[in-house]
Amino acid sequence: MSVDHIRYDLLTQDALRGVIRTVLTDVAVKGLPGEHHFFITFDTRADGVRMSARLKGSYPGEMTIVLQHQFWDLAVGEDDFDVGLAFNGIPERLHIPFKAVRAFMDPSVQFGLQFTVDVEAAKEAGPDVPTEAPAAMTKPARGEKPAPAKQGAVAKPPKPPKPSKKESGPQAGTNATEPVPLPTTNKGASTGEVVRLDRFRKK
Repeated sequence: MSVDHIRYDLLTQDALRGVIRTVLTDVAVKGLPGEHHFFITFDTRADGVRMSARLKGSYPGEMTIVLQHQFWDLAVGEDDFDVGLAFNGIPERLHIPFKAVRAFMDPSVQFGLQFTVDVEAAKEAGPDVPTEAPAAMTKPARGEKPAPAKQGAVAKPPKPPKPSKKESGPQAGTNATEPVPLPTTNKGASTGEVVRLDRFRKK
């Protein structure tokens, strides 16, 4: 078999990450149109990811956020994006490189993309993890609620899988390795699932 020196697989993933960049750029300017909302799963260990130590401790491997009802200060760059979200009522600021994204889904139209993240380049949690939200974060004044964009997001820690018979102790099976779809707050909205690309190719 011939060796793919061009690496079409990586080029294709970069091109599809451009779809996410374009969509988020439009939302940052105009807000979410219609019933559209997004589930974004990313590797929290990937190089360039910035989040508080509190969230890092809750999501040591990967995390799924939902941009739907409450998010603010969405800023999209060429290689990454920033967004403000509330977790259990606590405002946080996330900085996510597009190369850290594992999955993107819009349940309103059953559209989804899945990506491979270079685990070799992922960073393990260490002393360099910030202990609070980055300084660029815009926090609401005391007593005020964050000013939401058109719709927003809340994420919950994934439940650890049950340990197998061979595993024992409190550390068995504590790292989530699959995207964690979250329920939407709109009645009638579809629940999240990652739709692989080959599902759309035959249509």
